[in-house]
Formats: sequence, C-alpha cells, structure tokens
Amino acid sequence: MEFRDLVRGRVDWPDVERVVRELADRYDRDEVGVRFLDADNWLSTPMVVDDDLFVKVITRQNTLVHALFTTGRNLGAFSAGTEGFFERHETPYEMARHELEATRRVRELGVNAPEPIEAFEVGDLGVLVLEYLPEFRTLGELDAETVAGFAPDLFATLRTVHDAGLAHGDLRAENVLVADGELYVIDATRVSEDGREAAHAYDLASALAALEPLIGAADAVDAALTAYSTEELLAARRFLDFVAIRPDHDFDAAELTGELEKRADGGRRSDGEPRGE
Repeated sequence: MEFRDLVRGRVDWPDVERVVRELADRYDRDEVGVRFLDADNWLSTPMVVDDDLFVKVITRQNTLVHALFTTGRNLGAFSAGTEGFFERHETPYEMARHELEATRRVRELGVNAPEPIEAFEVGDLGVLVLEYLPEFRTLGELDAETVAGFAPDLFATLRTVHDAGLAHGDLRAENVLVADGELYVIDATRVSEDGREAAHAYDLASALAALEPLIGAADAVDAALTAYSTEELLAARRFLDFVAIRPDHDFDAAELTGELEKRADGGRRSDGEPRGE
C-alpha cells in the first residue's frame, strides 16, 4: 500500500453500503447509482450519487489527518510572523457540518459554489451532500488564455468573501472550478475569527501562487490589483514562502516576490509593460 493511501485512509465497503442505504432512504430512491471519483483528496472519500449529488464520506482517520495538516499550517503561519489561524475539527461530522455551513455562507454572498444540501452522521462517519456539477474543469486544467480571463473574477470573488469577514483558507487551483462559463469555489477550511486578517493575506498569497505557474507572475499580480491594493498584496508577500513549501502548490516564489516589490516601488512589470493599477 502506498504511503498516500495509508495516510489518507479508505472507507470499508460495508460502511459505503451503509451510507448508500441512508442516502436512498433520505431521498426516497429505490436504487442508487454510485461512482467514486479519482480525486487527490486526503480528507474524505468523494463520490457521485445518481449524477446529481456530490457526497463526501469523512472518517476518523480523515479527521486525524486534518488535525495534522492544521498543526503544520499553523507552524507555517508562525514562520510568517503571525499567530496560527487554522482550526481543527474534533469529529468527522463536525468536518462535514463546517463545509456545509461555509458553502451556505459564501452562496449567501452571491459567490458561486455548489448548492449545499445536508450533513449527517452514519455511525462514526461524517457525510456531506452537495449539488454535483456534472461538467466542470479545475483552474489548473484550463489553457493560459482562459485562466487569464478568469483571474480578475477570482480576486473579485475573494474580495467579496473577505469584505464579509470570511476567509477561504485553502485556495489552490484544484479548489477553483469553472462550469457553464462561471467560476466556483469549493473546499473552504476553518480559520479562527481572531486570525481573519492574516487569513485574508494568506488567501491572497495562495491565489497568486495558484495563478503564477498558469499565467505568470506579472499577469497574476495585475489581476490581483483589480480587487486589492498594493499594500494588501505586500501584506500577502510574507506568506509566499510558507505557501511554497506546501506539496499542493508549485510556483516560483522568488518571481512573485520580485514582481510585488516592483509594483511597490512604482516600477514596471517584469516584461516591460506598464504596471497594473
């Protein structure tokens, strides 16, 4: 067994059957079609039910892995000169319930996200049910021109979330979807209320890190400047080294840092074009 599979864990088939029977009862369906998604997800087992429900099954091992990730992320926040702001979940149901409520909150702001349906327990498993988006692509699966067109929308979405006093906490290309020509955000994590200002800067650093390998540092910063000030981007700069050591980000931190410093000095883009305003 690979280390990834060992740490991530898996749901035993009898438990899957229990969850499927519960879903059939809850939605009054005689038969339920299930297919598992080959997703790089350490914190749940995702599956699609009848092509209209997206279901995450969360185990105690997933909760433990989340706690380990949270500890590591808070250590990274300390290294960036701020208090840790990520919060852990105590039970699988608490994890499912948090994502349900976080999705509801962002949708109330007018931000695109899958429709939240419910969260419940089956034994010691947490189960989250969301709308399934049948045809989507992640930001990382799109060509550079298309990503560049959506980049300002990504920062406008973040601005809306931040202005409401919320934060995403786990922004990366895999958590930004495009469906029917619209941008959707998924998989917000839990951050403390006291740490929201730092979490906003971390979100910005994560968004820049997600975009840099897709469209380049200069265009990523230009897109960010459509919704955020240079001062806000400079506040995000301190988190770039932390984001760079995460295994789910692969970007040129030095290039982004240099681009941000040029803008702060009133300079031109690295490619000679006028800087973004």
